[in-house]
Amino acid sequence: MGAQKQFDHYVVNTRLDMDGAEATFRSLGFTLTERGYHTLGSINHLMMFGTDYLELIGMPAGSTVSRPELVDAPLGLNGLVFKTPNVDETFAELEGLSMAGDPPKAFSRPVAVAGGEQDAKFRTVAARTGVFPAGRVYFCEHGTPELVWRPEWQSHANGAKGMAEFIVVSEDFEQESANYANLIGATAAKGNGSNRISAKTGDLLVMTPAAYAERFGALALPMNGRRSIFGAMVLRVDTLDGIRGVLADMASKPQTAEMEGGVLVSVPGFDTLILFRP
Repeated sequence: MGAQKQFDHYVVNTRLDMDGAEATFRSLGFTLTERGYHTLGSINHLMMFGTDYLELIGMPAGSTVSRPELVDAPLGLNGLVFKTPNVDETFAELEGLSMAGDPPKAFSRPVAVAGGEQDAKFRTVAARTGVFPAGRVYFCEHGTPELVWRPEWQSHANGAKGMAEFIVVSEDFEQESANYANLIGATAAKGNGSNRISAKTGDLLVMTPAAYAERFGALALPMNGRRSIFGAMVLRVDTLDGIRGVLADMASKPQTAEMEGGVLVSVPGFDTLILFRP
């Protein structure tokens, strides 16, 4: 699909428990932006890195506004987003791949800045439902990146610096590998039960359930009858001192494991695995 793509952000679906998610991710040493209120009706918090970020998204408690792609989707890691400079061109490319869903949509949210508020503006376009059954896969065009990537939000006590790897688990991992490779304009490097697809600033790894279970052990997320899930995110750190210090100070500690020279954390209550790795 044209030039090789770059990660923009990962998305954790909080559904109607944004308060709980906000508290949980703050406790894990992330700096969160103030709560955002989209013109689409959804709410969010971001954890900003150098060129990408992690997003918590959900709906206000008691909301009558419905975004089925959030309300009906599983709780937890449920979105993989790539950058695009032009969603209209990306939509045309998706049509050429027979992966196009709905036409691009535009929305915004206010951001507090010195002297008042300004609107952070976005345009997005998603792959058709079913092409990537693990979750939502889409592209984001940032109209106002200066309102999103701000220095005061880019330092985290746990040491997180950016998105290094994203794990997809699939019973049909060869076909899904081919689909992801076509989507981002890359080639899948074949492995033993896992295929690696390199994006510009990180890797996408598509794994069989068996290979995933072997890699992540007791903390591997259950498939729960699904044929494909988003299994984990890998965040880049300079040193593990930050996340180890955060975990040591927590009164109620999540499940963790040492692996691959990193620290694996199971996010309590939100069906999400994070591997912090230098």
